[in-house]
Amino acid sequence: MKYLKQFGIILLVTCIGEIIRYLVPLPIPGSIYGLVLMFVLLCTHVLKLEDVRPTANFLIEIMPVMFIPAAVGLINSWSTLQPIIIQALVLILGSTILVMVVTGKVAEAIIKKDNGGK
Repeated sequence: MKYLKQFGIILLVTCIGEIIRYLVPLPIPGSIYGLVLMFVLLCTHVLKLEDVRPTANFLIEIMPVMFIPAAVGLINSWSTLQPIIIQALVLILGSTILVMVVTGKVAEAIIKKDNGGK
């Protein structure tokens, strides 16, 4: 029952994010509003981390399974992708490297800040 409650909280925050997307005329996905809302709720201690942690950890663990339908969709779109496959691969590889570098630098900065600049 605990997991259902936690999942319900996560779904409620996600749903509120989608509602905000319809109310705010900006080209931002509802999932981003939901993530920001969850972040604010956790930072202000309106929602305790223990209230969602086990279910959130479970959802993160099964996240790779959620990408299978997207991969199958790419197979169905092969005829459209074939003419631009080299450009797409260069773009994917470049953006992946950029994200990894930026994430690493941000993580280093946070660790240095937490360690008092050592």
